[in-house]
Amino acid sequence: MTPASIPWAALAVLIPLAGAIWVRFVRDPELGRKQSLIVCGATFVCSLCAWFFLENPADPEHAVWTITTSTPFSADALSAPLLALGSLLYLLVVMATLGVKLRLISFSSVLISEALLLATFSSTQPWILVALLAASVVPPWHELWMQRRPLRVYTVHMVLFIGLLVAGQAMLSMADRSDGHNPAIGVGLLLAALLLRSGIFPLHCWMTDLFEHATFGTALLFITPMVGAYGALRLVLPIASDVMLHSALVLSLGTALYASGMALVQRDARRFFCYLFLSHSSLVFVGLEMATRIGVTGALCAWLSVGLSMAGFGLTLRAIETRTGRLSLDKFHGLFAHTPRLGALFLITGLASIGFPGTIGFIGAELLVEGAMQAGPLIGIALVITAALNGLAVLHAYFRVFTGTHHVSSIDLGSRPPEVIAVLVLSALIIGGGLYPQPGVASRYIIATELVAERRHGLPAVPQERVADTAVPNADDADQP
Repeated sequence: MTPASIPWAALAVLIPLAGAIWVRFVRDPELGRKQSLIVCGATFVCSLCAWFFLENPADPEHAVWTITTSTPFSADALSAPLLALGSLLYLLVVMATLGVKLRLISFSSVLISEALLLATFSSTQPWILVALLAASVVPPWHELWMQRRPLRVYTVHMVLFIGLLVAGQAMLSMADRSDGHNPAIGVGLLLAALLLRSGIFPLHCWMTDLFEHATFGTALLFITPMVGAYGALRLVLPIASDVMLHSALVLSLGTALYASGMALVQRDARRFFCYLFLSHSSLVFVGLEMATRIGVTGALCAWLSVGLSMAGFGLTLRAIETRTGRLSLDKFHGLFAHTPRLGALFLITGLASIGFPGTIGFIGAELLVEGAMQAGPLIGIALVITAALNGLAVLHAYFRVFTGTHHVSSIDLGSRPPEVIAVLVLSALIIGGGLYPQPGVASRYIIATELVAERRHGLPAVPQERVADTAVPNADDADQP
């Protein structure tokens, strides 16, 4: 057996499941954290191996980028970077869980949640994907229930999500058997479910409620990977009608504008982060719903950059909460002198999320605007306004948290070694991805091409050979067949 033949994606799913059982019987929170860190590290290595051997297979003659696979759990060109991103997020969150937060988080539940996420990203068969999407809502619900926090808002929305998801897939399955059922209804129900799961207006209040009542780490890990977008790519985008996608685009664009405005006026740091992330994730949906090669390429690039940058942004706020408690944005805190590394990461990740030049978010934002201008000038203008409002919100929050006054504290508020490591890792990825974006953009463009071809022809697209120096074409020929 060669390393390339090992099922790395399946191992990435099984390792956290086994680790959850192991950690479940550990009573000491610090020891549980260390053991969970080992499990998350091994999972991250497996995810990286799955990505590496996909790009460098044992048989180069059969090296293809494809969005379909015959096995239930395996990495392909679409999911391999998402597996690495998801496992990295869990690794960094566990690493940065310090102090009082150790007793507020169940590491066993975190590992189960990670296994469900990676299984979702490595799944392509519809019913398996539906089951995993439904199961993924349980760990946050369990935490809220164990801590006796309000459950009603989250429960109602997630029950509705599961109901729409199952009903939509069931209708599609019946339509496939030619029972005379209309598949459009099933597609509409699936699309509604996935928009709800992603917090698209008007069914978005569960997201702010989750950040209000759950631990910051749990809420961060539940929304940052954007599994709703993955479900839309696998289940809806290839078969949805233009009318459905245009309707969803209007809702997503409206959500992005609305959430950016709300982020600018928030007084609570958690709600600010929630609305900022909601604005960015809605822009990813806007790109997907354009269903053009440039638009989908921009969405796929923005998906990775937003996941990485907003995770770092959330980890920074979480680390500050560990020192000061729930953070308010209605006054200046002046924390930069005490935590300069966290201040630098806050600014880097915040600017990366809005597409600042030289960061990983720049290319994705540029491609989204380019695709939007082709789809319609008003869409492009709305995207630019959204980015401007998000930029103002980030700078406003930075000045409120880190400047404006001299903070006096009787204890050391400096960064701990695990937080320093997280800062360095995220900063390197964000800046490195911005300075050398070509490989990632080229791979995302090939995936976008296959998705658009599958949608246009109504049949699975013929896999294309992987070409290392593939370049994104000019906007003028972006949608030529």
